[in-house]
Amino acid sequence: MSTSAKVINPVISGFHPDPSICRVGSDYYVVTSSFQYFPGVPIFHSRDLVHWKQIGHCLTRKSQLDLDQCKSSMGIYAPTLRFHQGRFYMVTTNMKNLRNFFVWAEKPEGPWSDPIWLDWPGIDPSLFFDDDGRVYISGTNSFEKAETPGIYQAELDIETGSLLSPRRLIWEGTGSVAPEGPHLYCIQGKYYLLIAEGGTEYGHMVTIARGESPYGPFESNPKNPILTHRSTGYPIQATGHADLVQAGDGRWWAVFLGIRPVSVPFRGRHHHLGRETFLAPVAWSSDGWPTIGDGGTVPEKMDVGTLRLEGETKWLEIDHFNETYLQPCWNFIRNPDPNSWSLEERRGWLTLRGSSISLNDMGSPAFVGRRQQHFHCTVSTLLHFEPTREGEEAGLTVYMDERHHYEIGLTLDPQNGRNVFLRRRVGSLWKVELQESFTGMEIVLGVEANESNYSFFYESNGIRKLFGLGECALLSTEVAGGYTGVYFGLYATGNGRSCTVPACFDYFYYSPSKEQ
Repeated sequence: MSTSAKVINPVISGFHPDPSICRVGSDYYVVTSSFQYFPGVPIFHSRDLVHWKQIGHCLTRKSQLDLDQCKSSMGIYAPTLRFHQGRFYMVTTNMKNLRNFFVWAEKPEGPWSDPIWLDWPGIDPSLFFDDDGRVYISGTNSFEKAETPGIYQAELDIETGSLLSPRRLIWEGTGSVAPEGPHLYCIQGKYYLLIAEGGTEYGHMVTIARGESPYGPFESNPKNPILTHRSTGYPIQATGHADLVQAGDGRWWAVFLGIRPVSVPFRGRHHHLGRETFLAPVAWSSDGWPTIGDGGTVPEKMDVGTLRLEGETKWLEIDHFNETYLQPCWNFIRNPDPNSWSLEERRGWLTLRGSSISLNDMGSPAFVGRRQQHFHCTVSTLLHFEPTREGEEAGLTVYMDERHHYEIGLTLDPQNGRNVFLRRRVGSLWKVELQESFTGMEIVLGVEANESNYSFFYESNGIRKLFGLGECALLSTEVAGGYTGVYFGLYATGNGRSCTVPACFDYFYYSPSKEQ
């Protein structure tokens, strides 16, 4: 171990929003939202709050997470992670059907239980285990009832999921829009209610109130908000949706979401990596109010004080697909067809069997992808594919959602035979940008990314050829909408009917640029 003066934010990069944290002894665990991707709710482990390693997902079975026909940016919202008497609890909302539930596990890597469904409306549920043995659930107002916007709370039977008291409005926030993301704590005999306000955009902020009981009445911090970058030019923006944790040395820390927007001349700002997880220290005033970061702001490089930093988690630069299971960084779009992919059909390769579902459809295509976590990076894969019928294709995609994605791949043209192509889909606009004949059966497909563009290339017989560009801004939240970030994915499809042949990927290479 070594001691370092600063750490660079974000601590979990790429699309990892709505972080929630808990400490168990000297170990820290974080979960984040996953929306329409499966498995759901990635869980990370750290010993120093700075270096995080993904150890699995909380929702790995369809019985826990039904995403069939789930719209993009719906699915799993804002989980909360807590530990109590030997069990981890994760509570969240599946926005596909607007139902709240929790699962539990004795080990953070699982297995996690089947859902315990809650008769609890609204979103952003959170659990609080009080010292007297009572358990409380808090969350936002119901969208199906004419309820006052704010934070609601009730006592909960943690064994059955039944409410033991009526829902009560406990705080309306400071008056900004969208009071949400509540977390309740008991600190030094007082109950603190931490929430997000302002919407998860550039006006996002964190506010806090305190009271003498779990139900308050809650007094707002006169110096709210305790974290916000609104109306600033800071490189980190949209900061909010925080959760607090006390380290073993007694110091307090916050994890929270934020974005790193890119400025494009004449186009303004955009962000395409998604909302990420950031870390900052928490300072307490003499009258018992907390502030996150440096007076409510957080720099990219941040002092970590007395934290004893562990070694950095090794980046998985190349996955040779030699195991019988996928690494935790990989995801499917919605619940996958188990027959659409295999790591055993051809050992050392990922085999995808394309179905009638394409990347344009609101289904689950034959797709295995991982988040883009760096502005500057190179990804590539070796594809073996012998299409025999028009419409069969396989390749590499840069994917935001079914209406915003680029792909480079192999397909069969009935007139020109096998060819390599670059295609762009932006909203209702769809175009094959480039296409040329390719006689081989194996091809290296790749993308080089920077803050502004994706540069596509392919390699054959050791010769690399640049094959077109795509703007990052067109895959950003500002264009696509929603709450997710960009994925690099391997895919196959028959575009309306099943493929007659499999697509086999020998490896997936992802290298961040050295300067990052």
